[in-house]
Amino acid sequence: MTTEAAHGRQTRLLFMGDSSLADGFRLIGFETVSNPEPAQVNRILRDLDRSRDSAFVIIDDAMMDWDVPMLAQLRREGGRIIVISLPPLETMPPRLSSDVAARLQRLFGAGSLSTGEET
Repeated sequence: MTTEAAHGRQTRLLFMGDSSLADGFRLIGFETVSNPEPAQVNRILRDLDRSRDSAFVIIDDAMMDWDVPMLAQLRREGGRIIVISLPPLETMPPRLSSDVAARLQRLFGAGSLSTGEET
């Protein structure tokens, strides 16, 4: 799916991750890639970059730790392709893997990013 951007360009909506989540994203109009391998993620992101498409990409949180060169590059650059992660839908507190979350954990300790629920 694409959405109309402010300058008349289209923005692609893409989800890459667990197949149990892909169906929901597909229903709301996202392009989806279920259970991708790191090489496939790298290829898709490289193709997006080369095509000069604007994109909003949601990936499984665990994929943020993968050795995917294009993922690392896009996260550093920002801009036309925005990549965010979706925490697992489990009963465990979310493990947030963003630069901001890492800085907060270093400043305040690992327990500082709790969900506020009592265990």
